Amino acid sequence: MTMRAREVIDGADVILYDQLPGEEIIATLPKDAELIDCGKYGGSHTLKQHEIEALMIERAKAGKTVVRLKGGDPFLFGRGGEEVEVLREHGIPVEVVPGVTSAIAVPEMVGIPVTHRRYASEVTFITGHEDPTKPESALNWEALSRLKGTLVILMGVKNLPAITAALIEHGKDPGTPVAIIERGLRPDQRVTVGILDDIVEKARATGVRPPAVIVIGGVVNLYEG
Repeated sequence: MTMRAREVIDGADVILYDQLPGEEIIATLPKDAELIDCGKYGGSHTLKQHEIEALMIERAKAGKTVVRLKGGDPFLFGRGGEEVEVLREHGIPVEVVPGVTSAIAVPEMVGIPVTHRRYASEVTFITGHEDPTKPESALNWEALSRLKGTLVILMGVKNLPAITAALIEHGKDPGTPVAIIERGLRPDQRVTVGILDDIVEKARATGVRPPAVIVIGGVVNLYEG
């Protein structure tokens, strides 16, 4: 956690937090602040997105200093951009304290660089869980399967069978290395390694569960378990 993030948290009247920052950080939240759990547990949301936004607006308009505490980078598949947009629509000033996305930090923690001169000169970040209200997927699996660099997928555990099948169907080498890193940067962090053709079976055998980061590409060869 950056010094500025700590300062902002310590000065908050209200903190709406997710579970992804981790128990160690959540345990240090100021006891005199109103703490509101907005986390997602086992697929169940404590609060829906519109309820979170309504709470932020209500508390801010009541003159409270409100912190929305999220894990990693709140603007990368984290709905932080949507929350800022709503607050600005209501004339509420916002300060964003940047974070380091798990899409880079978690692979790095286990020795997997998302780019490498020998393996990948590009990296593509993909959501594994698109907005279910969209009429169709915005992901072009044909184009993604042709990329020579690294694919990093967030929130993709549930849809892993469909993701791997789509990539293989559109021409991705079934032997492409894959790593799934569960609970990154936590004491119970775990890594499951395979190839595109067998990672679903291995994930089932080891009981892979979210939160997890999925890395696809040659950089996975640099992992030493």
